[in-house]
Amino acid sequence: MIPKENNFAYIDGANLHKGIQELGWQLDYRKFRTFLREKYGVSRAYIFLGFVPANANLYRDLQNWGYVVVFKPTLPDGVGDVKGNCDAELVLQAVSDTYELLYDSAVVVTGDGDFACLVKFLKEKMKFRVVLSPNYKKASVLLRRTAPDNMVFLDRLKNRLKYEKNSQK
Repeated sequence: MIPKENNFAYIDGANLHKGIQELGWQLDYRKFRTFLREKYGVSRAYIFLGFVPANANLYRDLQNWGYVVVFKPTLPDGVGDVKGNCDAELVLQAVSDTYELLYDSAVVVTGDGDFACLVKFLKEKMKFRVVLSPNYKKASVLLRRTAPDNMVFLDRLKNRLKYEKNSQK
């Protein structure tokens, strides 16, 4: 019998959302959670988000679909939007989980080059599995250099992961 994988995903929620949105489609987060479990053996999927009260229903749904939602307070960005940068929280969680030996390998979901140092760290600790980047055209060169053979672009999985209005139960 093949042993069950115990991998963790660390998801940059803003980067995932914006990256897919820029491609002109909407991610089905329920399908994405299933994809992470089936394709990469992800038992725990952290998604890091800036907290916006109007999104309470989405946060509830994400938890119901199996995500561990980690919030950061948001602040106005000066142009009418809000900013809730969760990079430090994501890195801290991944490093902490690594040292606590909680998982076999990590799946990092982002296209942001700020996470190249995390990928390098995970590779050194032999805990790295793959980077899932939302948008091929927008993926950081730093990430591409750090994980050249372990990078998958979600824009190529649109047919499998796209939200269809009637697909939610």
